[in-house]
Amino acid sequence: MKELISAEQLDVGIRKMAEQITSMVGDRPLTVIGVLTGSVVLLADLIRQLKMPLRIGFIQATSYRGGVERGELELDVAILPDVVGQEVLLVDDIFDTGHTLDEVQRMIQSMEPRLLHTAVLLHKLGRQEVDIRPDFIAFEIPDEFVVGYGLDYRDQYRNLPYVAVLEEADLESNDPVEPGNAQA
Repeated sequence: MKELISAEQLDVGIRKMAEQITSMVGDRPLTVIGVLTGSVVLLADLIRQLKMPLRIGFIQATSYRGGVERGELELDVAILPDVVGQEVLLVDDIFDTGHTLDEVQRMIQSMEPRLLHTAVLLHKLGRQEVDIRPDFIAFEIPDEFVVGYGLDYRDQYRNLPYVAVLEEADLESNDPVEPGNAQA
């Protein structure tokens, strides 16, 4: 695995994104919605940089069950606060194909917020399959599989304080052991 964005670079990028959000929102109340689970680290660091009154909520969006291929998106809104008439900032870890952000954004839009903004830590270049673009982007990255700072591979690596490219050898070392093929 090789480091792509250091902890120091993350701090600077998130601070700049917070300044852009503050410039747009000002001191109006804001409801910040994190897309679980990948956005948790970003959301925690981002809200500490925001000075306006805010509420926090979450939505669970699941489409990568244990691998690198996207499956059908499932949304769980059980812990989503009421957003009717509110100014909302939807925060996600990565904008890859864009399907997750597009679907979550449409779902929240149907709940009639006054304004809806989107923010992502990473925008993976060359992978978009939708016609939207996040309002706030901390970093643009090449088309590589990344982990760390909330992003995972098979629920591992979220705790890394930096963003790293997961290389082929790392993927192979994390492949599940098939029954009967365990090595001693």
